[in-house]
This record gives sequence, C-alpha cells and structure tokens, in this order.
Amino acid sequence: MEPVTETTDDPLALERQVCFALSIASRSVIGLYRPLLQPMGLTHPQYLAMLALWQHEPLSVKELGELLRLDPGTLSPLLKRLQALGYIHRERNTADERALAVTLTPAGRQLRAEAEKIPPAIVARLGMEIEELQDLHRALMRVIAATRGTEDG
Repeated sequence: MEPVTETTDDPLALERQVCFALSIASRSVIGLYRPLLQPMGLTHPQYLAMLALWQHEPLSVKELGELLRLDPGTLSPLLKRLQALGYIHRERNTADERALAVTLTPAGRQLRAEAEKIPPAIVARLGMEIEELQDLHRALMRVIAATRGTEDG
C-alpha cells in the first residue's frame, strides 16, 4: 500500500480528510503511550484523568468529566479502576453530599514522578522538534475550540 498523499482533487478523497488524518494520528500517538503506561497499570484515558488530578486535585466527578470531555457513563468505570489500583479516592463532598470528590492517594501522588518520564519519551519517539509539536498543539486546540458549539452534548 502506498503512503497517504494529497494528490487528488476529489473533495471526498480519504487522504484529504482532516478527520482521517486526526483519527490516524490520534491512534498512532496513543499507541506510543501504551508501552510507557503499561508498567504503571494505566490506560491512556486513565493517564489523562491522572494528569488532570495531578494538576487540579481535588476535583468533583463532574469537574473531571468536563475537563476530560467524558460523559459519566465513561468516566465512572475509569475512576473505579483507578480506585481499585489504589491511585485515587472517591468520596462524598462534605460541602455538597450530591457530589463525589476525587482525590489522589499517596500512591497516586507518587506515581507522578514516574509519569514525568513520559512526555520526553514521547517527544523522542515522535522525532519532531519541540516547536513543531507546540505549533501542532496550538492548531489542535483551535480545532477543539471551533467544534465546541457543534458537539451533541
């Protein structure tokens, strides 16, 4: 199979679709994370939840879902697995009994030191310049912002 190129004028050509490039890039990059996360017992979505908690702890389940753009049906089992791994606690918020507060355990806090090795390892595996990755990140954040008003939920 030949590499994907933009050699056609067909507006529906697969290789010209932004969604196709984003999908392949996303799966490919997440695939780079798997062997780095496996020793920690984390999946990529769990890693994203841990990143949010390392930065913003404590968070309500609702706040975490909003940060990660995950619905409760997806987030709840993910948090149950993180709790089973001993990385987080989920307990009723004393200020609002309806809300579940998510906090890190000592093991969850200690895991951060191991996770700090991941970003440089990913940069090395991608073989791209930091400036290029920063430009890509800015462009993707603009794409995310542009889609905000068109999401179904």
